[in-house]
Amino acid sequence: MGEVPPLSDAAGGPLRVERFDDRVVATLNRPEKRNAIDQATIDALHLLCAELEAIPRILILTGAGGVFASGADIGELRERRADDARRGINANAFVRVHELPMPVIAALDGYALGGGAELAYAADIRIATPRLRIGNPETGLGIIAAAGASWRLKEIVGEARAIELLLTGRAIGADEARDLGLVTELHPVDELLPAAHAIADRIAANDRAATIATKRVFRAPRADHPAVDLEEQAELFESPEKFRRMTEFLERRQKR
Repeated sequence: MGEVPPLSDAAGGPLRVERFDDRVVATLNRPEKRNAIDQATIDALHLLCAELEAIPRILILTGAGGVFASGADIGELRERRADDARRGINANAFVRVHELPMPVIAALDGYALGGGAELAYAADIRIATPRLRIGNPETGLGIIAAAGASWRLKEIVGEARAIELLLTGRAIGADEARDLGLVTELHPVDELLPAAHAIADRIAANDRAATIATKRVFRAPRADHPAVDLEEQAELFESPEKFRRMTEFLERRQKR
């Protein structure tokens, strides 16, 4: 088990972090800025990812103040130049979130726009409240959605709908997002975080190694299948947890 890097989780920081044995809840915490994603938020996300790479746990991402994230911080974004774009400041942080070993659940309320939407796209599972407004208005600001939307959105909703959303820049509501499969469930505001925890409970009840392997093979390129699946399965077939769980299953069935 690796050393956990320091991470500020003070209430006044840009990312409020609550740690549990099998999961972490990270709340984007700039409500006065509608949780706009600034450099400090990105730095905090990198620190959190380093922790979850060293000690894998489920991650629940949400936002404070009835908003997930209204986008990147436009004040900072306006001052960035070509070299900043090539550094992929937000894109690389969101790739790291996307590639965490254990599942990432985004619990979305209110606005999830621009960079906020792209952070949501980086999650494995997205649920929302009926107040959700999600989209990528970047072209209206003279830039493109370069932190994940241009490649992740079409994987989630299909090419035809993704390009329409990216070119028009329109935000969609919760019902349309659910119809497109962009989010899988809608919950009242006060039930959103409990619903995210319920999903995490289901995941945590399964074998951790099998969960990590499932996420890894799901993300593998098509050309790597079925070889990548078979290699992961070969390791799991030898695991003590596989024998324990299958033995318990057979014993329960015999008692019926």
